[in-house]
Amino acid sequence: MSDLRKDPVLGRWVIIAEERAKRPSDFKMEPRPEPQGKSKLCPFCEGNEHLTPPEIIAFRKKESKKNEKGWWLRVIPNKYPALAIEGDIGKKGMGIYDKMNGIGAHEVIVETNEHKSSLTQLADLNIRDVVWAYRDRLVDLRRDNRFVYGLVFKNVGQAAGASMEHTHSQLIVTPTIPSIPMREMNGCSEFYKFRGRCLYCDMIEQEIDQGSRLVMETADFIAFTPFASRFPFETWVLPKGHKSHFEDVDNNEVDGLAFILKSVLKRLEDTLCNPPYNYMIHTSPFDLGFLSYYHWHIEIIPRLTNVAGFEWGSGFYINPVLPENAAAHLRGEFQQ
Repeated sequence: MSDLRKDPVLGRWVIIAEERAKRPSDFKMEPRPEPQGKSKLCPFCEGNEHLTPPEIIAFRKKESKKNEKGWWLRVIPNKYPALAIEGDIGKKGMGIYDKMNGIGAHEVIVETNEHKSSLTQLADLNIRDVVWAYRDRLVDLRRDNRFVYGLVFKNVGQAAGASMEHTHSQLIVTPTIPSIPMREMNGCSEFYKFRGRCLYCDMIEQEIDQGSRLVMETADFIAFTPFASRFPFETWVLPKGHKSHFEDVDNNEVDGLAFILKSVLKRLEDTLCNPPYNYMIHTSPFDLGFLSYYHWHIEIIPRLTNVAGFEWGSGFYINPVLPENAAAHLRGEFQQ
């Protein structure tokens, strides 16, 4: 019999349909090709800097010049931005409708100068720099009082929306709070009003105590498959200590975050044969100070199933893999 589970943050229901369950090897996916060396046609490879917009920041050798060789991480404007950096908000009402100008920022974090297809192919120090670049760009962009929210995300594989093979992440900053983070904040705020505690902190404590959905744990971070997982092998990464803003991550935490992020992605790749996936960093808005009720986190979603009519029409998700079994697979402990 199927199991209906309720997400405690958003209040959404998920159908865990075990009778539709598959083994990790049963999911049909387009394999991601393994690139070799640098590509003359790839604008993200070192030596092709002229093929991209001018860099915003870069981690590069001291003797190297801007927009030339000598970098190992580079942040550039998206060539086809969803939002424009210049202009005023220009909020307007049109009867019952609201609109504003499409201002914001849309940046690409090119994670390596080498033509690699996965973050897990990078050295630990390089991944540390990727995390630090996320933090640096959010810190810089929140100084602009036109901007309210910054979403860091990564698309891997064509099925996950990636148009470039070369491993990269993106950052979009908006003049308003997106609906999903807003709903998360509202759900956590209601919980805090009644309990006086952070819902995510309670979740972390319970997942560690129960252990059945725990993927891995370090001194400062935890990864687990959520109780009401929308998708097979959906995995969240959270700091154990209460942190409301991702950009407040400090130098001592970056190494730990880079380690657990690489480790979880590697487990997903090994278990699911290099699936396409997305990850998103959900954090607090720029214009709010420390929030005692909200906890930043990373949501990793392998693209193993399709969202179809029932999901779009109802708001329910159907997940054929029990989250406890997914976690056991990722720990290498699953027994049939």
